[in-house]
This record gives sequence, C-alpha cells and structure tokens, in this order.
Amino acid sequence: MPIFQLEEDNVLFPPARLTDESGILAVGGDLSAKRIIEAYASGVFPWFNPEDPLLWWSPDPRCVLFPENIYVSKSMRQLLRRNTFKVTFDQDFAGVISSCKEIYRPDQGGTWITDEMEEAYNHLHKIGFMHSVEVWEGDELVGGLYGGAMQKAFFGESMFSKRSNASKYGFIMLCKNLIEQGYEIIDCQMHTPHLESLGAEEIPRDAFLLYTERNQQREFDRQNWNEIFRTDFFTNP
Repeated sequence: MPIFQLEEDNVLFPPARLTDESGILAVGGDLSAKRIIEAYASGVFPWFNPEDPLLWWSPDPRCVLFPENIYVSKSMRQLLRRNTFKVTFDQDFAGVISSCKEIYRPDQGGTWITDEMEEAYNHLHKIGFMHSVEVWEGDELVGGLYGGAMQKAFFGESMFSKRSNASKYGFIMLCKNLIEQGYEIIDCQMHTPHLESLGAEEIPRDAFLLYTERNQQREFDRQNWNEIFRTDFFTNP
C-alpha cells in the first residue's frame, strides 16, 4: 500500500485499513485541532521525531487495554490503600506533557514530543479534548499521563514517572474512573512490556476501528475530569 500525502486544506484521512505494512498511513498536513481530532476518530495518530516529516500511524495489530482488565498487583493495591500519592485530573496538563517531553528514557535517543506537538496538545486540552492525570508527592508532580477522550474511548499518548510506580498509580486510578464513566477501551497505540504488565493486549486494527468509527459527529466530553472523577476506589470501595 502507498503512504498517502495529506492535503493542506483537507483534514480528512484515507481509510486506516489502507495503511502500509510499516504502520504509516500518511505524511504531511499539520497539527491543527481539527486534524488531530479527525485523526483519532479515524484510528490514526501522529508520531514523528523532530527531524522527520509529520507522520500519521495506524498500526496493525493495535495495542489496547480494556479498562476492566487493568491488572493491580498485591503490592500496588497496598500502595493505593495507603494513599501513597495524591492523584488529580486536569489540574496541570502543561506540567504533565512537559514532564513527558523532558524525562529521560533509557530506551529512546530523545523525545518525540516536539515543541509544535506540545503547543498543539496544550490547545486541545483547553478546548476539552485532551485530559491529564497528575500524581503528586506533596507539592511535587512526580508522575502522570495524558491523552484524548472521545465517545467512550481514551487515546493514551504518554506517561512519566519520577518515583517508582507513580505513573502506574495514576493509570490505575484513571482506569477505575473510566470504568465508572462507561468507557470501553484505552488506545495504547504501540505494544510495550510495561503496558502488557498492566493488562494491555494487541487486537486486529479492524477490531479497533469498530470503536472509533461509531463517532461520526466527532463529539467529545469537554468536562473537567477533576469535577467527576474520584480517587477513593481502594480506601473506600
């Protein structure tokens, strides 16, 4: 299959089922809010290095996690019951994405979160599409993650941790809330051993697209998650 060249004045994507074996569907376009939202609704996401052109991916298989399958180990359950960290939602999106961008990752040569992407995603948070989970130790932001939410699907983007288990702590809290709010699936994009240890699995791209194709109107919940999410699942079940 060819890799498609996106048009500057057209935010629509070719069908994800036409994606090249590499997982790259298209190149070009921009990081406007309308195009990024269209991408997620089409089963596509941007991922590129600073020196690369703008690349749009739809891998097959797709790594996902069904929220009810989140794995909580005995040791993690103990941490959660002790309220080891404080968790908030949508309180410091800029801090979370900045930390995801800057944190050292031994398995990566550098960050894929470019300045342009950081700016675009901060804007998507302001309009209510992107959400963040913050994990605090006192007044210090020590972990977190962010992603988009649309039609009962959460599209995970990146997470970071400055303390052992901090990002996992926040991710578990997120999953518990997504279950309560009726969310069906978390898009994890690419498989990693860390995600697999949390309960993620790979499914065929066509199966994943069944979840994204429901949202023909590109609707998303603009509510601040800190107003509706809770953190007492393990201390007050």
